[in-house]
Amino acid sequence: MVCEQVREAVRAGGLFARDRPVVAMLSGGRDSTCLLDVAVALLGPAAVSALHVNYGLRAEADADERHCAVLCAQLGVELEVARADPASIPAAPDAPDAAGVRGAASGERPAGNLHAWARELRYAEAGRIARERDALIATGHTASDQVETILYRLAASPGRRALLGMVASEGRLIRPLLGVSREQTAAYCEARGLRWREDASNEDERYARARVRHGLVPALRAVHPAAEANVLRTASLLREETELLDGLVAEELAGRASIALARLQELPAALARLVVVRLAEDATGTYVPQAGDRVHELLALGRRGGRAELHVGGRAGAVIHDGVLEMVKLAPRTGSPPTRAEEPPGDD
Repeated sequence: MVCEQVREAVRAGGLFARDRPVVAMLSGGRDSTCLLDVAVALLGPAAVSALHVNYGLRAEADADERHCAVLCAQLGVELEVARADPASIPAAPDAPDAAGVRGAASGERPAGNLHAWARELRYAEAGRIARERDALIATGHTASDQVETILYRLAASPGRRALLGMVASEGRLIRPLLGVSREQTAAYCEARGLRWREDASNEDERYARARVRHGLVPALRAVHPAAEANVLRTASLLREETELLDGLVAEELAGRASIALARLQELPAALARLVVVRLAEDATGTYVPQAGDRVHELLALGRRGGRAELHVGGRAGAVIHDGVLEMVKLAPRTGSPPTRAEEPPGDD
């Protein structure tokens, strides 16, 4: 029964296209195992391939790889394995060293964010394969991951977008399991007789994602049994409202990469913030929510006349000249490479 429920939830999502092959990101965990089996059931093994990335960070890494090979052979799916270059692994002196990252304590490698590095590696490999095969990239992010991601971003990032969570589809990337819980993926695998691998770091509360999963989510569930469902529903409603707000911003800018400060001052405060954020993000190509908090400073600089510049967050710099506001992308600071905050990554 649970197998058909999960498959129907994925089928109803409409993310799998019959005319597009799928590259499934396979860690060997319950979620990605469920994803792979569902993809094979809905599309057939010929249309599905799997990618496993062996980062070499955990003592169990090679066993995880062998497990994925056995699973793919069982399902009749082609498996491609990518292995990390040990020299590319960033040191993480502020993170648990259970992964056995050499050089972290000695400083042999520059400080960095292991999660960001791993994410970039797996998506680079998946993107390469997807381009070669004109395929979609499917990850095993679930509704449970969605809740954890929203809660983490709410705590760590300002702005409305923190509450939107992950989108089901963006470019080649699809997340077919966002309507399925982690409990359902486990039940699915058990019903199908599919074994999975457990990653001990998911239980290590030195990681932010584990603290959210094992501390914050149960606490909210104790406040109200429908807490997780309410978080997901709120995100869905906000995403719809965001489409409306984004339309208003686009209409205001009308394709321009600048705005007259006189016009910015006339706008309602909320719309002015959104316009400044959009200009900053268009200039940098990254999320810069804090730029919206600088509207009053930008208007004050404009009243002084002449040319002025202001760092508004991230890599975004505001340039004011002749009463017009523009945004530019700033060069990274030398000697301090930027790192991204750790987010609950799910099982992809």
